[in-house]
Amino acid sequence: MWAVLIPALGAALLPLLPRYAAALNIAISAATLAAVLALATQPFALEGWLRADALNLPLVLVAGIVGLATAVFSAHEAVENSRQYHAAFQGFCAANMLALLSDNMGLMWVAIEAATLASVVMVASPRSTAALEAAWKFFILCGVGIALALFGTIVLQMAVPAAGLSFAALRAGAASADAGLLNLAFILLLVGYGTKCGLVPLHNWLPDAHAEGPVPITAVLSGLLLTTAMHAVLRAKAVVGGNPGVISPGTFLLVLGVGTLLLAAFSLWRRRDIRRFFAWSSIKHMGIAAIAFGLGGPAGNLAGLIHLLGHALVKSAVFIGVGAAITLKGSQRIAEIGGLVASSPALGWALGLAVLGAAGLPPFMLFASEFLLVTSAGRQNAWLLAPLLLGLLVGAAALVRVAQRLCLGPATPDAPGAARPGLLVLLPLWGLLLVALLGTLAMPAPIAEMLRAAAEVPR
Repeated sequence: MWAVLIPALGAALLPLLPRYAAALNIAISAATLAAVLALATQPFALEGWLRADALNLPLVLVAGIVGLATAVFSAHEAVENSRQYHAAFQGFCAANMLALLSDNMGLMWVAIEAATLASVVMVASPRSTAALEAAWKFFILCGVGIALALFGTIVLQMAVPAAGLSFAALRAGAASADAGLLNLAFILLLVGYGTKCGLVPLHNWLPDAHAEGPVPITAVLSGLLLTTAMHAVLRAKAVVGGNPGVISPGTFLLVLGVGTLLLAAFSLWRRRDIRRFFAWSSIKHMGIAAIAFGLGGPAGNLAGLIHLLGHALVKSAVFIGVGAAITLKGSQRIAEIGGLVASSPALGWALGLAVLGAAGLPPFMLFASEFLLVTSAGRQNAWLLAPLLLGLLVGAAALVRVAQRLCLGPATPDAPGAARPGLLVLLPLWGLLLVALLGTLAMPAPIAEMLRAAAEVPR
């Protein structure tokens, strides 16, 4: 499909034209988004190695939007080793699209591994000691995770040997498969792909990768890589959940999700570096999504899907705004970034709204997903309400506190020679916020119908 081929060709072309890398990166990302929009107008294919369905198409659309927004912002940032960075960026986008559209568990594993390697290259592109250490930790921990996911894929194939690795065939054959093998396969897949989601306890790579790599990479790491890894977990859960004899996959997700949410929510209060702070916020949101999918049922699944989409849009906007604020103030320390509304109103208001959206306040998509999750938990698992509400409130309070610190009050001094953010910052920042707002107040009917259809599938 063109949504995969265009960024793949771009990754091969960009190293040959380093002088025009930033502009070509934007053009290729725009072409990819056009291909994704064209894909959305086609009927769903019933078979094939690559195919869109109700679950992956909304994620693919958001990936195209975030990819273009990040490419535009990348042109604003003075990224070191830009030829390497831009080529790796398009390589990541191609692998990410391939992972989302794959109807084969083995191909999806290859694509996620390729996306990880491209991410490692982007994180390491500044070639500073801190960036190289962060890239190495990223590679080692996610390498362990992807190895476990490979073992899980092999065990799943052993459990349903006649199905190949097609998701449709695996789901059809899971009911008669050995329940013990399916349990083992899901545990390996959950831990393996959960590492890339940032779920506790294999989450330690994420804050370093967000804090030390180029600023634009944080938007795609948080908005796209984590979402794609969670999508892989959902595919595995849909297969294993088709066997009535297995331990409920939702139980494992609930345990990891609650632990991740609580650890991240309280850890937010100890962060002083702004990029590490929002990295922990991403971990928190993956915990929330895991709880939603662990709860299951149409309402829980719908809450999880809306949360993944809203997090990708809002958190990408947050990191674009944070990157511009770091450039303007010359520091990543929260204490040295303040009064953005006073010093740069367009940036300050946009970043403030994005952070409040990430806190789960209305009218953005994360408020809708968290409200739906809380009401669903109250009906299905009342014991879950106490840790869920505690994590949501503690995390939201930390984000509101930081939003006030960054955006309100007297302005801190700008870095010498720093220019006010221009259109390459403000257009993607406000554009992502607008899409996140429309996703709550005026979601297109076809997207809403796809999400409802995806939520109805037993997972």
